Amino acid sequence: MATLAAAVIGLLTGTAVPATSAQAAAGCRVSYTVGAQWPGGFTGNVAVTNLGAAINGWQLAWTFPAAGQAVTQAWGAGVVASGSTVTATNASWNAAIATGATVSFGFNGVWSGSNPVPASFTLNGVACTGGTTPQPTPAKDVVAAMQPGWNLGNTLDAIPAETSWGNPLTSRELLHKVRSEGYRSVRIPVTWADHLGAAPAHTLDATWLARVKQVVDMALDEDLYVMINLHHDSWRWINTYPADAAVLDRYTAVWTQLSSTFRDYPAELVFESINEPDFTGVTDEQKYPLLNTLNTTFVQLVRATGGNNSTRVLVLPTLWTNADQPRLDALNATFTALNDPYLAATVHFYGWWPFSVNIAGGVRYNEEVRADLNGTFDRVKASFIDRGIPVIVGEWALLNWDHNRPGVIERGEFLKFIEEFSHRARTTGATTMVWDAGQFLNRSTLTWRDQVVFDMMKAGWTTRSGTASSDQIYLPKSGTITAKPLTLHLNGTTFQGLYRNGTALPAADYTLSGTTLTLTPAALTRLAGNRAYGVNATIEARFSAGTAWPISIISADQPTQEATTGTTTATTVPTRFNGDQLQTMEAVYADGSPAGPADWSTFKQFWEHFQPDYAAGTITLKEAFFAEVDDGTVTLTFHFWSGARTTYKIIKTGSTVTGSPA
Repeated sequence: MATLAAAVIGLLTGTAVPATSAQAAAGCRVSYTVGAQWPGGFTGNVAVTNLGAAINGWQLAWTFPAAGQAVTQAWGAGVVASGSTVTATNASWNAAIATGATVSFGFNGVWSGSNPVPASFTLNGVACTGGTTPQPTPAKDVVAAMQPGWNLGNTLDAIPAETSWGNPLTSRELLHKVRSEGYRSVRIPVTWADHLGAAPAHTLDATWLARVKQVVDMALDEDLYVMINLHHDSWRWINTYPADAAVLDRYTAVWTQLSSTFRDYPAELVFESINEPDFTGVTDEQKYPLLNTLNTTFVQLVRATGGNNSTRVLVLPTLWTNADQPRLDALNATFTALNDPYLAATVHFYGWWPFSVNIAGGVRYNEEVRADLNGTFDRVKASFIDRGIPVIVGEWALLNWDHNRPGVIERGEFLKFIEEFSHRARTTGATTMVWDAGQFLNRSTLTWRDQVVFDMMKAGWTTRSGTASSDQIYLPKSGTITAKPLTLHLNGTTFQGLYRNGTALPAADYTLSGTTLTLTPAALTRLAGNRAYGVNATIEARFSAGTAWPISIISADQPTQEATTGTTTATTVPTRFNGDQLQTMEAVYADGSPAGPADWSTFKQFWEHFQPDYAAGTITLKEAFFAEVDDGTVTLTFHFWSGARTTYKIIKTGSTVTGSPA
C-alpha cells in the first residue's frame, strides 16, 4: 500500500481583513492511498481535509508521474483527464468542506510498468505546500479595507518639489492625524517628471525616490493602506504618446524601477498606473487603445517583477478617470483581456460641473446635480462592481470648494452633496478617497478647517444624515419677524428636535408638519438678539442617525451699491452687503443675450469672473470676465442668498469701465 499525506493549499476567502494583515492563512491536507493493486489495475482512495476557512465547491488536480496511469471509473467526485493531468470535481452532496472537515472520493485506475504515487496536488488551482500558508487577499477585500481614503494632494505631486504648492513637508504627525480620524487609506499622488534621468535608463532621482519611500513607510506604520501613482506626469509628458515614441520607454522605465523598489512591500501598498490619462492630437476613439497599451504594459511589467508584486492590487483608470459609459466600456475590455484577479478600477467624481464651480446658475444641490451623481454610481456599479471588479473613487469633492475661495459653494448645499455622495458610495460598494490639497485638513494646525463639513463626511461612512432645504434663515434687520419654514430631508431618519449650544429649544419654538419645520416668530426674535448684521445665532436640527444639520439665523437688509470707475484689468463695485451673502451674478447685453465668458449662459463663474470681499465692501469684476465682453453697456444682476437682487450697469470702452446702480 502506497500513501502520500500532502499539504496545504490556499483558499481565497471572502472576508475583509485589517490593514495590519492583508493575507489570510488557509490550507488543506490530501491523503492519497492505493487500496488494492493488481496487474494493470488498481483502486485509489483520496481524502481531502480542509485546514482553512470553509469552502463550498472544490477541484483537486494532480499529474500521474508514469506513462500508462489513468482513471477509468470514479465515485464521490467527477473525474476528467487531459493527458496525464487529472481533475476531480466535487459531487453535489460534498461540495462544502467546513474547517477541519474531510471529504473523500475513490476511483479505479489502470497502470503499466509502474504505479507511483503523484508527487503533488492542487486544490482550486493552488499547489499544496505541506503546511498552512498565507494567501493573497482578493482585490475586492483589499479595496474594501481601504474605505474611507484620503488624498495627500498638492504635495509629492507638486511641481517641482513637495512644498512648491504651499503645503508643508509631510510628517508622521499628519498621517497619524488622518488615521486617528477614521481614514483607512491614503492616496499619495507623485509627479516624477522633474526627478528622472536621461534616456535610455530614465533613472529615478535617488533623493526623490527615498523621500517617496519614506512617506509610504510612515503611512504604512500608521496602519494605513497606501496607493501611489504617476500623477501630473499625465500632462507633463505621457500625453504626447504616441507622437513621442519615447514615452512608452520612459513609462516602462519608471514603473520598472518603482516595482523593484517596492517589490517586497506588503499588500497594503497598492499601485495606480496613471492619474487622469489623456492624449493630445488624437480622437477619443484613438485614445482608448493608447490607454489600453499603457494599462496593459503597467500590469505586465509589475507582475514580471515577482515577489509581492505578483498579487499586488493594481488600479487602472478610465480615460480622464471619467465615468461616462464609453470610458467604462473601454476599460472593461482591458480587464477582460488581462484576466487578472488582482485588479481594480478607478474613476474620479467632482459632481455636476456647473454646481462644482458655481457657473450657469449652478448654486444649489438640485435634481440635475442629484441625477448626475446617481447616474455615475449606477454606471460604475453595473460596469465594474456587478462584474466583481472593485472600484476606487480616487478623487472626490467639488472643484471650487476651497478655504481660499470662500462662498463659491454655499456650505449647506455642499453638505447635501456630501451626504448623498457618501450614501451612494456606501450602498454601491465603492471605496472613496477625498481630494484634500489643504482645503479640508489644515496641515499646519492639524485641525479641520470646517468641522461641520468633516462631521458630515464621517457620518456618511456608516449611515445617513438628515438635511434641510437650507442652512440659513434670513431675517430683516428691523421690523416684524415672521415665522420661517424649512423643508426637512429625512433620508430615512426621524427628526429629534432643535438645539442651541447643546441645549434643546422648547417645543413651543417650532412646529413640525410632515417634513415642514417652522420656527415661530417668538423663537426667531429671541435668537436674533440685537439683530446685528450677519449671523446672530446658530442652532442645529438633530436626527435619529448621522450628524446634526446647522442652521444660521441671519439679520440682513437689501444690499446697496455705488458708482465706480475702473479698467478691464479689474473693476471693483462698492457694495454694502448689509449682512447678506453673494450667490451669483448674471451679465447681459442690451438685447438680453449673455455677456462675457461662458456666452451660453447669462450666469458667470463665481471667483473666476467676479469675487466678493465682505470686509472691504466690494465685488471685483475680473480680467477674465472683461476679456470676453464687447464694448458698450452690460447689465449685471447680483443675486444674494436672502433672495435679494441688485441691478448694476457697466459701460466698457476699450480698457476703461464705468458703472453705476441701474
